[in-house]
Amino acid sequence: MFPNRMRFLFAAALLFTASAFAAPLPAFTARYQLLKDGSPIGEATMTLSSSGDNTWTFVTDSQGTSGMAAMLGVNARETSKLRWKGDMPEGLSYDYSMDAAFKHKQRNVRFDWSSNTIVVNDKGEHRFSAQPGAIERHTVVLALAAGLKNGKHEFALPVAVRDRIQTQQFAVKGTGAVSVPAGNYSDAVQVVRTDGGGFDGWFVPGKLPVPVEVSQHDNGDFTMKLESYEAR
Repeated sequence: MFPNRMRFLFAAALLFTASAFAAPLPAFTARYQLLKDGSPIGEATMTLSSSGDNTWTFVTDSQGTSGMAAMLGVNARETSKLRWKGDMPEGLSYDYSMDAAFKHKQRNVRFDWSSNTIVVNDKGEHRFSAQPGAIERHTVVLALAAGLKNGKHEFALPVAVRDRIQTQQFAVKGTGAVSVPAGNYSDAVQVVRTDGGGFDGWFVPGKLPVPVEVSQHDNGDFTMKLESYEAR
């Protein structure tokens, strides 16, 4: 009787540990077509991978392959380190670099949770207080995908911008059909930013942990359309 009980308790403990540290999104590789004002300009690859100890790395590599973006040799890379707090991400670091024929740009964000401080290097150093659950702009799509998977319809995301935490508001606008190179999705969920910012994303919760289409409408219309998805 006692050994059986011990085995049961041990199995229960293992199950609890696994569920406690299970990430809301799996590791993946997703490839996208990039468009500006409706015309193809390049390709992007998103990858999410586990670094162990509840630390994850999220990378987006973008490359100009058509039009002016190809002529100027535009390439950009965004790398975010994050951890999961419940079903939402929390930032650890962010690095952005963009190279073109006559231009190079860098930006980085560091989250120091021991001192609850965020340091942003973007045209000078900016230091300000952190807020639990704070992320940076690159990780927003993961926060939305994870939240939608868990049934959320409204989001108030604390995002580290250049010199402060900005609470960005998003909400589900509705559902509809979306056609992208990866296929047709009749039950896609549309999420928009409701406090400005020009964000419009389409997700398929329960089927894919990535957006099937994302558009930014500030400084022109930039759109990403899913070409392929692979679980890692």
